[in-house]
Amino acid sequence: MKHLHPTKREWCMALLLLLVSPVFACTSFLVGRLASADGSAFITYNQDDYGMFGRLSYYPAADHPKGTMRAIVEGDTGRPLGSIPEAAHTYAVMGYINEHQVGVTETTFGGREELMDPKGVVDYTTLMTLALQRAKTAREAIRVMTSLVNEYGYASSGESFSICDPNEIWILEMIGKGPDQKGVVWVAVRIPDDCISCHANQSRIHRFDMKDKKNVMCSPDVISFARSKGYFDGPDSEFSFSQAYAPADFSALRICDARAWSFFNHFVEGMDKYIPSVDGRHIGTAEPLPLWFKPSKPVSLSQVMDAMRDHYEGTPFDLTSDPGCGLYTAPYRPTPLFWDYKGKKYFHERPISTQQTAASVVVQVRSSLPNPIGGVIWFANDDANMAPYVPVHCGATAAPTCFDPKDADEINFSENSAFWMQNWVANMVYPRYSRLFPDLLTARREVENRFLEQQADFEKQMLALSKQTAQLADSLTHHAAQNADFMMKSWKQLATRLIVKHNDQTVRSEKDGKFERDEFGRGKRPTRLGADSLLRGIIVKEAGERYLVP
Repeated sequence: MKHLHPTKREWCMALLLLLVSPVFACTSFLVGRLASADGSAFITYNQDDYGMFGRLSYYPAADHPKGTMRAIVEGDTGRPLGSIPEAAHTYAVMGYINEHQVGVTETTFGGREELMDPKGVVDYTTLMTLALQRAKTAREAIRVMTSLVNEYGYASSGESFSICDPNEIWILEMIGKGPDQKGVVWVAVRIPDDCISCHANQSRIHRFDMKDKKNVMCSPDVISFARSKGYFDGPDSEFSFSQAYAPADFSALRICDARAWSFFNHFVEGMDKYIPSVDGRHIGTAEPLPLWFKPSKPVSLSQVMDAMRDHYEGTPFDLTSDPGCGLYTAPYRPTPLFWDYKGKKYFHERPISTQQTAASVVVQVRSSLPNPIGGVIWFANDDANMAPYVPVHCGATAAPTCFDPKDADEINFSENSAFWMQNWVANMVYPRYSRLFPDLLTARREVENRFLEQQADFEKQMLALSKQTAQLADSLTHHAAQNADFMMKSWKQLATRLIVKHNDQTVRSEKDGKFERDEFGRGKRPTRLGADSLLRGIIVKEAGERYLVP
């Protein structure tokens, strides 16, 4: 295998990650309403960042007197950036969806580091909330976001945003103009209703038709600014936003675009032809991965959730097919992604599902239902592979307590916090994945399937209350809290069960969901399973006859 050395851009982006934008490893899917199995549109978000505490925050609708100022605090760091005038009225927001079924999620692509503006006032995390508080449609959200950063300066690096409403889904990509020029260059492309798309920390918009006003929006200087900086010198028809502002290198392809490829691979036939596009070894020669595909079959909500749990299973990038999976074939790797060994640089695969996820989100919007009922944020407070998604309707007026606890944060553990309870369980499972994960998978499916199966009947009941605004809001809020409480009780039971069943690397037997006892009433002796065949093979190969019984 060729030994891979991170490029100058990779090291610069790593430094930028530390200084500016800790959330630099996220994944977002987009599914058009005609590409889904039930007419829903979806956008998703794996919020990946080591050390981040995941919350689901609720912002009530509010009226603000003229002259009210809004303090801007950088979402990733807590650093004060400045202030801007508050809108006269702000809409209610539940995490990444508002009361009008507008949703916004993101991934950071970084791009050219010289385009960062240290004087910018609005960072990307605040920009998402501002858009949700001020927009009734996806198109309006794009106008709000781009106008705010043009007026007050953009405080982040290059970003891709997924933006949806019940009728349209869009990808908006923007990047600043550097320290000497306020504002951004940007382009937004509407994803066809019968298609799916994805972005994962690399700019995904290449060529676009500026004349197609129905499906494309962009800054008037998106091409001319690139020319002025020497990023592009061809005809306008050949301009690629991605190539100009975030030129691809190994990391952008293998670490980032490969995740987009893996999402498409679940739903689109013939994706093997694009492996050269994302393997990182054919930079500038392979065809870029298209922005969208039409799925082979309609995509269901549960399939979207499961795709958020992907580890490249069954593909050339599968994480369970090399010694790095460890003693218990875990599809996870220690970080950092790039590492040294005897003076050479290597890398780990970076899948969609990863241990550093602070929260995972599926935003579901539907034109067939009133806004308070049609919009749902399905929330998992950890690695999506390790936690069930819990539904919270956008018409609810408070986030479930466990998703926004007052007694927990990054360094304060609380049993009342979904983040800490789910991380507690996950961190028991990671070291002995093949042994413990089947138990977690059973629990995850039981909890999640309960929510999925009850959703239709509950929403029919809510339709009967749709004209009773206060009662509807109370019912939606109570339902979300009940669901979250059920998940928390289930996860506490799972945590204690895992300890009992797998104590000291043994396994206790079960029957009908209960641990078995012997004829004298004591717990049956546990089984010692020994090392898996993979570990046995590695020991023999590496140690030779050291452990051979004579």
